[in-house]
Amino acid sequence: MKKMKYVLVTGGVVSGLGKGVTASSIGLLLKACGLRVTSIKIDPYLNSDAGTMSPFEHGEVFVLDDGGEVDLDLGNYERFLDVKLTRDNNITTGKIYQFVLDKERRGDYLGKTVQVVPHITDAIQEWIERVAMIPVDGQEGPADVCVIELGGTIGDIESMPFIEALGQFSCRVGVGNFCLIHVSLVPVLNVVGEQKTKPTQHSVRGLRGLGLTPNILACRSTMAEDIITLYDVPNIWHIPLLLRDQKAHEAIFKVLNLSGTSKEPSLKEWTTRAEICDMLHEPVRIAVVGKYTGHSDSYLSVLKALLHASVACRKKLVVDWVPASDLEDMTEIENADAYKAAWKLLKGADGILVPGGFGDRGVQGKILAAKYARENRIPFLGICLGMQIAVIEFARSVLGLKDANSTEFDPDTRNPCVIFMPEGSKTHMGGTMRLGSRRTYFQIMDCKSVKLYGNRRFIDERHRHRYEIVEIPEHPYYIGVQFHPEFKCRPGNPSPLFLGLIAAACQQLDAVLEGLESREKVNCEIGNCLSDKKVFQNGYATKPANIITDAIYSYCNGVHS
Repeated sequence: MKKMKYVLVTGGVVSGLGKGVTASSIGLLLKACGLRVTSIKIDPYLNSDAGTMSPFEHGEVFVLDDGGEVDLDLGNYERFLDVKLTRDNNITTGKIYQFVLDKERRGDYLGKTVQVVPHITDAIQEWIERVAMIPVDGQEGPADVCVIELGGTIGDIESMPFIEALGQFSCRVGVGNFCLIHVSLVPVLNVVGEQKTKPTQHSVRGLRGLGLTPNILACRSTMAEDIITLYDVPNIWHIPLLLRDQKAHEAIFKVLNLSGTSKEPSLKEWTTRAEICDMLHEPVRIAVVGKYTGHSDSYLSVLKALLHASVACRKKLVVDWVPASDLEDMTEIENADAYKAAWKLLKGADGILVPGGFGDRGVQGKILAAKYARENRIPFLGICLGMQIAVIEFARSVLGLKDANSTEFDPDTRNPCVIFMPEGSKTHMGGTMRLGSRRTYFQIMDCKSVKLYGNRRFIDERHRHRYEIVEIPEHPYYIGVQFHPEFKCRPGNPSPLFLGLIAAACQQLDAVLEGLESREKVNCEIGNCLSDKKVFQNGYATKPANIITDAIYSYCNGVHS
């Protein structure tokens, strides 16, 4: 059996250099050369996973098909490589220590003193070898290359066990099977206008002192020089092209003894997409009304899904971040300027998106945004909490249920529109929601959602809570979904619901829907077409889902009333 090749990406000098994008771009470049690629992200924090971490502190929580709540970099890997990773592709200190402690409690170590070396370091190496063999591209058998990203910066104390383990691992797999790429910073001093390499020299010295010697340096800079450098580019889709043009793949092949066995990278479609993105000039403005708008990484996949859909519609995306709480009446009293600014952005948008979130802060502002979109016929997409507030607003304003609410925000409400799932926990937070890919069956045939999904009978989307879809049929575009369609978008395959939002926002929805009708025949041929037979909620229940009438569709698990 062929030996797995490993490419390790580390970072030095400062954080935020783009190790995740670099690792994703390297993976894409190798894939374009005909190799099968998988990815692993190592996060040295003690959390078991990213599920309970604040978006302000760590960015969005990305959800995988198997329900894993992981670091947002795995979203970059999936989008660039078009693969489906597993929760085990995200290694954390918490997972490793839990794994070792569970073995100790079972007596697997036969009374030995359990230590960081060798037990923790061995567990890390065994985890990497095991996960690297899991196919993630839909084909049988392991990949050819595993790209590993080590989170944090060289010198961080929490990453020391991983550095030691990876040093041992490079010897374990042998010369020709391990390539270390170190991403570092080469700052440019404006006073003299030249690049300074001293920070990178110190970073490499520190890395070598820990037992790892980089084979390739990927230097982040604002200037392009005659070295392999990651200089600033108009959009991240240029990074794989930048690496290709500097022959980075040849340098990697030389280290991994793959020279002559792989073809030149084929990135024609990727190049075209990057160039189209650069040339777009006609804007489409989308107001994102959320709780964490001060930190765009909190909604990274939402932002990428909007970008993919905008490029597909040949529009330049302009995102206006609207803090939900700034739309509320209390803000008008306490900070009139912020209130006016928020409403000005909302009213100037071509479309409105309300993403997910937890807690009741800003909920009233989101409800007001949904009401404005509904009453003024502005294209609207609500995701997770965004769907729930759309239902609450409709129940209050249209159905006359003035105290309609979610039991999450008001446990004693007389008109609960959204309730906790029976299996959900109200005391424990980590991993207690419905997570991962779930199949959702459509019950209403004549609606935009079904058409956008190519008239399929069912869809598989990733969830991080309850799951329903609601839609107002006479509105130009007003859809709320409990699942997270942004987690499965790809640069060349935008999410249908995001495509619908952007298309509606720039008056292209009818054309897009007409273009999708041709897919219906193909879908019917593979058994995923609409039929007249009764479909039950999510394929498991014994009775059809509840449906709210009075001009709002609800399908796939209903809305609880």
